[in-house]
Amino acid sequence: MQLVSLVQDGNELSHDILKGDVDFENVKPPKMEGLDELIQKKKNPSNSSKPDSDGNSPRQASITTQWFSSKPSKRYLSNVTSIQDGLKKLYTRKLKPLEVTYCFNDFVSPLLTNSDFDAKPMVMLLGAHIGPEPTTDRFVVVMLAYWKAHILSLKLLLQLIQAIVWESLKSGTDERSVPGNTIAVHADMPFTGLNSFGTAFLSKFECSQMPHPLLEHITFVDTPGVLSGEKQRTQRAYDFTGVTAWFAAKCDLILLLFDPHKLDISDEFKRVIYSLRGHDDKIRVVLNKADQVDTQQLMRIYGALMWSLGKVLNTPEVVRVYIGSFNEKPVNEGFTGPIGKALFEKEQEDLLTDLKDIPKKACDRRINEFVKRARAAKIHAYIVGHLKKEMPTFIGKAKTQHRLTDNLEEEFVKVQRDYHLPPGDFPDVENFKEVLRGYSFDRFEKLKPKMIQDVDEMLGYDIPNLLKTLRNPYD
Repeated sequence: MQLVSLVQDGNELSHDILKGDVDFENVKPPKMEGLDELIQKKKNPSNSSKPDSDGNSPRQASITTQWFSSKPSKRYLSNVTSIQDGLKKLYTRKLKPLEVTYCFNDFVSPLLTNSDFDAKPMVMLLGAHIGPEPTTDRFVVVMLAYWKAHILSLKLLLQLIQAIVWESLKSGTDERSVPGNTIAVHADMPFTGLNSFGTAFLSKFECSQMPHPLLEHITFVDTPGVLSGEKQRTQRAYDFTGVTAWFAAKCDLILLLFDPHKLDISDEFKRVIYSLRGHDDKIRVVLNKADQVDTQQLMRIYGALMWSLGKVLNTPEVVRVYIGSFNEKPVNEGFTGPIGKALFEKEQEDLLTDLKDIPKKACDRRINEFVKRARAAKIHAYIVGHLKKEMPTFIGKAKTQHRLTDNLEEEFVKVQRDYHLPPGDFPDVENFKEVLRGYSFDRFEKLKPKMIQDVDEMLGYDIPNLLKTLRNPYD
């Protein structure tokens, strides 16, 4: 563009001019016919400025100068092309520095990468097989192999859900199976954060890539069967609850599947459900194989399931339960009768419609998760900065750190009161203590108001402006 400007000013373009002492810093922006009018029309279609002697308005000239200036602009969101692109830049420039400074990745969640923003919406199926031994012993991510379709079909969605629930994925339909250690180091996949769970987990993790058209829009996560015996909890060599919580934070929808013959919620399943707290809006409960009992039994089973879930979820709202039978056979009308068959078909259609809307809602959910992460990181910075401030300069550091750790709940109350923060946004005290034991408080960073201000500015101005400028691509 600078060379174009030199030619427009009457300079002869040659090899010598590139070697000469040309002051490129003071070169005026090139004249591009129609560009200024187009920019002004898009920015302010109702108002027009009076042209100056050169035919360009002062406002238009300033726009062109800003676009072609060699100095970086502070309004770095002016050239983003999508909401996820804008969130990437906001995270890199404003949120990530705060997370790195106060070790947010060790306490709460690993640092985000570009693949986390670009990933397709994910659906996790949990508790599909509950028994004394797990039917499946690994986490399986079902992703697109090479299909390039763009139509969401309820029939195809039902077939895919059936394949996952009944494990026909392992029957040869998958084109390629990638081991967990390979996926965890793949920069283009959003699973690098799973490295923190170690090789014991990664050996029980794999990716099945299938040529299914719906996987162009959605990724499914099939989890191992939940153990029912408390003693068998020790058989897992990795943190099953922690892995489930990690996927819950990444997923857009969580399907809890129950069997009408096994409604008891085991100790491990309770821990898994507790780990889903904070993601209640993502949970959908599915009572599968409902055509294997008659209408009277189904009524009693439904009531028992709601009672059990109410004790575990501990929420005043009634959770939505979908009743159906996801298998390859038609509904058994001998048990259900014609009324039961109609009920299952309506429930199945509601669930599939809910799943079909995931890509449309994924953009809004991604913004929601980003804002939740920003608030959590800000509160984490307040806590770490407070612990650093309470440490003495010279004598008694070990004793003070021990006292602060033991009375961490009281320190949380102090931080909440000093900075007027909502108590519900604070992390779990016991989990925070566990991580704190590996740190020296004296090495923590002091609270940096400028970083907090950047995050507040991002939440108060940048994200709302981003939503005003760009729209959901599915709208």
